[in-house]
Amino acid sequence: MKLLRYGPPGAEKPGLLDADGRVRDLSNVVADIGGDTLRSDGLQALRDLDPGTLPVVDGTPQKDLRLGACVGGIGKFICIGLNYADHAAEAGMPIPDEPIIFNKWTSSVQGPDDPIQIPRGSTKTDWEVELGVVIGDPGAYIDEADAMNHVAGFCVINDVSEREYQLERGGSWDKGKGCDTFGPTGPWLVTRDEVADMDNLEMWLDVDGARQQSGNTSTLIFRVPHLVAYCSRFMSLQPGDVISTGTPPGVGMGQKPPRFLKGGEVVSLGIDGLGQQTASVLAAS
Repeated sequence: MKLLRYGPPGAEKPGLLDADGRVRDLSNVVADIGGDTLRSDGLQALRDLDPGTLPVVDGTPQKDLRLGACVGGIGKFICIGLNYADHAAEAGMPIPDEPIIFNKWTSSVQGPDDPIQIPRGSTKTDWEVELGVVIGDPGAYIDEADAMNHVAGFCVINDVSEREYQLERGGSWDKGKGCDTFGPTGPWLVTRDEVADMDNLEMWLDVDGARQQSGNTSTLIFRVPHLVAYCSRFMSLQPGDVISTGTPPGVGMGQKPPRFLKGGEVVSLGIDGLGQQTASVLAAS
């Protein structure tokens, strides 16, 4: 299934994408795409539905029908740093011995095509296409062999980052990662059963139509089952938590000379089978 949330910001409704690319309304079935809806039994109840019996929503998704973040009420937005060896090299940092964990504040979460706002005073706003993992069944101290049973599905994330705030202002990375609009998520949550090979997904990002990032999840240092198990050692994972798994090379910080977003650009990104995002960048105001 491809699950989504549609409608105006703050008033999104749950839906699913049918085989013809139309949005079907789930408002009379579930309250939202989040929380208990994402547990195994909740997803199975949605699979048992006949999409043809659900109301068709007017409009074409990502054209004249806005999509919100594909997960509602995200509890924790967990991110993994330097999880591609070639990205670590371009950042001038060693390959980590264990996953690097940081956070994006949930106030950064927005729809996949909503504008990205450069923060006031920013000079180094950057892009990062990433595979997002959405937790379904809760757990703590999860065995790696059982980790995928706790995953509801996958989505596209742009881990927008302000590099000066992240790396030059002291403290943790978090202050450069969680600015408002820095967490475009979606367009849809693709359930685990529809992703044939999560370890071989092509991913890309363009700025103004020029390819900046091109990678494949096959080169992840720490793969999804390990990340789920590892994170669960330090926090319980709850339905609707999101883990963003790291980015391949091609970020602005790693270019020579470095290139950062100033406003006026269009950033497009996508992952095979998971959809794509297209966002305008707004200058600081």
